[in-house]
Amino acid sequence: MSPMTAQVAPDVPPPPEAFNFAQHLLALNAGRAERPAFIDDAGTLSYGQLADRARRLATGLRALGVKREERVLLLMQDVSDWPVAFLGALYAGVVPVAVNTLLTADDYAYMLEHSRAQAVLVSGAVLPALKLALTKSDHEVHKVIVSRPVAPLDVGEIAFDAFVQAQPPMAQAATTHADDAAFWLYSSGSTGRPKGTVHTHANAYWTAELYGKGILGLRQSDVCFSAAKLFFAYGLGNALTFPLSVGATVLLMAERPTPDATFKRLTGGVGGAGGEGRPSGVRPTVFYGAPTGFAGMLASPALPGREAVALRLVSSAGEALPAEIGERFKRHFGVDIVDGIGSTEMLHIFMSNRPDKVRYGTTGWPVPGYEVELRGDQGQPVADGEPGDLFIQGPSAATMYWGNRVKTRETFQGGWTKSGDKYVKNADGTYTYCGRSDDMLKVSGVYVSPFEVEATLVQHPAVLEAAVIGVADADGLTKTKAYVVLKAGSQASDAELKAFVKDKLAPYKYPRQIEFVDDLPKTATGKIQRFKLREREAGQ
Repeated sequence: MSPMTAQVAPDVPPPPEAFNFAQHLLALNAGRAERPAFIDDAGTLSYGQLADRARRLATGLRALGVKREERVLLLMQDVSDWPVAFLGALYAGVVPVAVNTLLTADDYAYMLEHSRAQAVLVSGAVLPALKLALTKSDHEVHKVIVSRPVAPLDVGEIAFDAFVQAQPPMAQAATTHADDAAFWLYSSGSTGRPKGTVHTHANAYWTAELYGKGILGLRQSDVCFSAAKLFFAYGLGNALTFPLSVGATVLLMAERPTPDATFKRLTGGVGGAGGEGRPSGVRPTVFYGAPTGFAGMLASPALPGREAVALRLVSSAGEALPAEIGERFKRHFGVDIVDGIGSTEMLHIFMSNRPDKVRYGTTGWPVPGYEVELRGDQGQPVADGEPGDLFIQGPSAATMYWGNRVKTRETFQGGWTKSGDKYVKNADGTYTYCGRSDDMLKVSGVYVSPFEVEATLVQHPAVLEAAVIGVADADGLTKTKAYVVLKAGSQASDAELKAFVKDKLAPYKYPRQIEFVDDLPKTATGKIQRFKLREREAGQ
């Protein structure tokens, strides 16, 4: 069988050559002025209010002297001001650079210089870190616009609401091209500086058409809630691009997506620090999470019952979903988790299970409109059942990493994008995740997928999560070692877990060493940072 899975492009018309994505979304919802677009802990923003405020913000940015194609840093928590800022910038032809609110001042200092941001839109809660970053960087910022300030503002700072209300709505969107730079997202690279990933106005359109509508089948009647934040590629599609493309409502949460905070939103309770403005009784019908979050939810004693939620669709990405977690979730809530894989470089999910066709333990099939190919170490196609490097071809690929030609050429190879993941293709056309290319292990001359061993360990009733790396034995040969986090109040021995894995996998795959730990190092999206465990092991 061919290692390439070529998909017939669905019958989706391309956007016109002159295309502004913000204008496109606002026009789609012009007849829904009174319908709720975003609900956060402070209240509701209707589609009419969203359009008005975004167009006013667009005028304000241009009045500050921010020119088309120049960048502004978007450093805001998930509240309704975020989509106003993002869409307002796009409407003006200005490029928002959406960044993680959990980073350090040094990270922000680098991003300010790298992006040459002319202004910053920032949440009051994150303002102290930004102020420190401004003192550390050779920046070009001349105005800081603060959403929901928590302290008196300094010179050069202005409150977001006052800034928006002081402007007239921009009469007409900037005439941008479908292939013009629309926004940046910084990749969460495991090593080195984050890379400024440049996406076009058309890219967001394609993800909405091919995945939000084509696979998930979102509806205007849906209430969407994403644990992944808007500054992530996954969260941006979940909580802005997809729902606004069909006129749905989005529930936003500024705080961290702990199990308790997530349960409050799923069950329609009013909660969250700082406000009681969100109407009670609003229960999401669509929930987007990640494997780490689902594991934490299922392990929580506060897990709500099936009747307490209104879920019809649940999505997972960020890291491959262990089959055991998906099956337990389905048994409890009566709804499948639709697992897929996307990336910052491809903007959203390009391979996925289907709501009506889930194969737990796999990442499903390529999304129509995308092609995937598995390649060996020398770039040659690999046979079905053999692990290979995953390459993707599709219309939502980023154009480049800003100012990084070497990394751009490594990742964007002609029409193909190198994912950095290893997969195997199964007989039924699905694909199974093996791990990051730099995480794969060769034990006794045979590839071992860390993810496969981890997914087996978490099937044990005492195990919450696990991470597997390779360590050298006394003879210098690579063997597997597992770091294991047990569920609260549970116990398991080293020998018990080894025997459990041996019973389910080929004998050479079982972890020769097991170390019990309180937690695992992860990225902000919940991906396990195995390289940090390797560094820890090397230090020992």
